Amino acid sequence: MDNEMIEWAKTIIISLVIALLITTFIKPTIVKNYSMSPTLEENDFLIINRFLYKRGEPHRGDIVVFKSNLRTEMGKQKLLIKRVIAVPGDKIVITEGDIYINDNKLEESYVADRYTMGDVDLTVPENEIFVMGDNRGNSLDSRDGILGLVDFNTVIGKAFVRIFPFSRIGLLK
Repeated sequence: MDNEMIEWAKTIIISLVIALLITTFIKPTIVKNYSMSPTLEENDFLIINRFLYKRGEPHRGDIVVFKSNLRTEMGKQKLLIKRVIAVPGDKIVITEGDIYINDNKLEESYVADRYTMGDVDLTVPENEIFVMGDNRGNSLDSRDGILGLVDFNTVIGKAFVRIFPFSRIGLLK
């Protein structure tokens, strides 16, 4: 009987350690709007790598989840998911529907509408990123002063895999 209790205790402790590790390094999240369409659709279930940016910074093209200064109806800080377009030191210009990063036109295969609204001309400061949704016509992002640039400290992690719907399961690009 004592051996059985010890085995049960070991199993419970190992399970708790595994659960702690998983919740420390990854976070599940559900997409709540269409700002990242066609890449992500409403109700897509994603896994976020929380550990990646503890050791490094977001890169151009990463899909990131971050805490915004916006509030939910319940008063909680709203989480947003967007694509990193420019990183610290990058000069971003949006003019006549085109995006230029460091004077090079940005080619984006992941957006539905090739025309990008807005008039932007800035250099991204240290510890901040410029983000936009892939659905450029329906995205509150860094082009809007309400959101603006995103501070590294607010980034929760990188969305790296979609696990639902099963028909679209796979790594995100």
